[in-house]
Amino acid sequence: MALTIATWNINSVRLREPIVLDLLQQEGPDVLCLQECKSPAEKIPLEGFRALGYGHVIARGFKGYNGVAILSRRPMEEVCARPMCGREDARHIAGRVEGVTIHNFYVPAGGDVPDRAANEKFGHKLDFLAEMRGWFEAERPERAVLVGDLNVAPREDDVWSHRQLLKVVSHTPVETEALEAVRAAGGWTDVTRRHLPEGKLYSWWSYRARDWDAADKGRRLDHVWATPDLAEGASESRILRHVRGWEKPSDHAPVFATFET
Repeated sequence: MALTIATWNINSVRLREPIVLDLLQQEGPDVLCLQECKSPAEKIPLEGFRALGYGHVIARGFKGYNGVAILSRRPMEEVCARPMCGREDARHIAGRVEGVTIHNFYVPAGGDVPDRAANEKFGHKLDFLAEMRGWFEAERPERAVLVGDLNVAPREDDVWSHRQLLKVVSHTPVETEALEAVRAAGGWTDVTRRHLPEGKLYSWWSYRARDWDAADKGRRLDHVWATPDLAEGASESRILRHVRGWEKPSDHAPVFATFET
């Protein structure tokens, strides 16, 4: 049975409910994982999602910041919501659909200065990635998918200019090495790059650009990974770049992958 999973940093699910509904209507993923919902779980606008068949929802969140949610049109049970780095800050939730565990992460952005000593936010980001690595070393995942805004563009062709971004948070060597350590610890396969192995590939374009599409100074911050038992059956990956151009958009585009379960 095919299972299509999408991940999207929505940058306020209440503000951008109309485009979430548009995506669900036009693309119909079986599961949609959202990050940066910026809403308490009880105030996520579920009525419209349920009307489209997405009646299974798990979420954690706060007003105005962070927050993760998983919407599914197939039965789903909550697995866990891990308080990463000892903080109850709604950056992880996991559910199980059709025997597949889906981890939804929102890794801290890390601020503007790539120096732990000078920037507490950067230190938090590195600690978060280290805890992810330790978790998956201790509990090797099986039949699992990991998605989310991981806030790291790991490859040289995951950014518009490798040379110019080497000292910019999200593409520094310490971050890319930390993310690779997480991936290796869990035996995860980067499904997006497995299907789209060559060339520049982005999922985020800054709001600061006057014309984001023409400037095209993007980064691939949003990821879909899978354990080997599922990665072999992954049949398609897509980044829906055009969604970045919808009315009142998020600065991220949705990333899709389909698995044979």
